[in-house]
Amino acid sequence: MSRPFRFSVNMLAPADGAQWREKCRRAEELGYDLIQVPDHLGMPAPFPALVAAASATERVRLGTLVLNAGFWNPALLAREIATVDGLTGGRLEVGLGTGYVREEHERAGIPFLSRGGRVDHLRRTVEELDRLLSDPSHLPQVSQRPRPPLVIAGNGDRVLRLAVEYADTVALTGARESADGLIPLSPGELDERIAAYRALAGDRADELELNLLIQTPTVTDDPEAVVRELLARTPQLRGLTTARALELPVMAIGTAEVIADRLRALRERYGFTSFTVLDPYLESFAPVVALLRGE
Repeated sequence: MSRPFRFSVNMLAPADGAQWREKCRRAEELGYDLIQVPDHLGMPAPFPALVAAASATERVRLGTLVLNAGFWNPALLAREIATVDGLTGGRLEVGLGTGYVREEHERAGIPFLSRGGRVDHLRRTVEELDRLLSDPSHLPQVSQRPRPPLVIAGNGDRVLRLAVEYADTVALTGARESADGLIPLSPGELDERIAAYRALAGDRADELELNLLIQTPTVTDDPEAVVRELLARTPQLRGLTTARALELPVMAIGTAEVIADRLRALRERYGFTSFTVLDPYLESFAPVVALLRGE
């Protein structure tokens, strides 16, 4: 039996305290299951933002999508996680990734390692967090036992191997790194990555939640017009036809009913039951959340 859907919104835009709390309350009212924050320079600092979100909400869970492991010392990060898990009443979900923006590392004065070096650091971070947070003698203690749920994001074999060892949720980005930025995966490319995940996960494959970030969830009666405009302003989509763009797994464009059917199809084909949208789509995506609530 498939897992029920979970929906999250990743909050990108800085806001003052009143605006932030109101937006978080609105996400909860609209039925989202999880409020997340990223870990990029120029965006809200993750942990204070989550504590503020907790103060404004009651039900919704709170997480990071995702912390850039390269920014963090594991012991200090364990202290942050344990503190925030307590302050949010045990609602925290911790998302981690390798980090991919060289310019942010340079601005912060932090070495930008090779791709392999970043994966090595992510593994060390995850292993140390698992050890520290699961240790009953670690102070401060976490509220959730043995530790808060862990989300690991990435597409490569080494990150997927790490995820199936430690994660509760595996977040596939639906894109790959290139010199031009993140390039969305085609349906066939994502099929291959899901097959790799299932081979690595073995018996755990059906235990873990699979998450996908939907980049442009647009509720409209004219999806072709929306896609034509998107193709014109997005270099990473250059060369795609409108039809091919609409087939990309990270695309969800159409009426609320069409998008709901598309997410059902993504669950059936790939196993995704957790979907994230960015906060500009908080309101417009809400009818889809309502249609799929409880499925």
